[in-house]
Parts: sequence; C-alpha cells; structure tokens
Amino acid sequence: MENFSANSAKSFIGKKVNLHLKDGAVIVNVELTRFHKGSGKNSLIEYTAARKYRATRIPLRNIAWAEMLNRNLMQISRNKCY
Repeated sequence: MENFSANSAKSFIGKKVNLHLKDGAVIVNVELTRFHKGSGKNSLIEYTAARKYRATRIPLRNIAWAEMLNRNLMQISRNKCY
C-alpha cells in the first residue's frame, strides 16, 4: 500500500471520507476542505466534521489512508422512516 501523499490528499478535497490514521484510529465522516503545504513534511490537511462549521487541521504524515464514503448508501439510510 502506498503512503498517503500530497497528491492523493488533493484528490480528496471537497469529498466526504473516513481518515485512517497511522496509530489505528479512524476519523469518521469528515469533509476534506483544504490542503496546507508546509516546508518538508509539515503539510497539513484541514477537515470539517459532519454538521459542524469549525475546521480542524491534522498533519499529513499522521494519515495512513482515506476511504471515500458511498453517498448513495448514506442517502438511502437518511430517507428511511422507521
């Protein structure tokens, strides 16, 4: 598996993803909003959580990979009434 790089991070900007971190944690259902290029390995990814407006930044080197969410599956469950 390849490392999560700046190019792959830029391809997910504006999309909802689950971020899998190198320590095994998962940040669920976030939208990647911006990429902040830093010197050397100090690049940051900015994301917003679902239904929140405040952005959070995380170092790019802490992210193992990103999993894009299936929007069709989310729309089905949201429209279902119980």
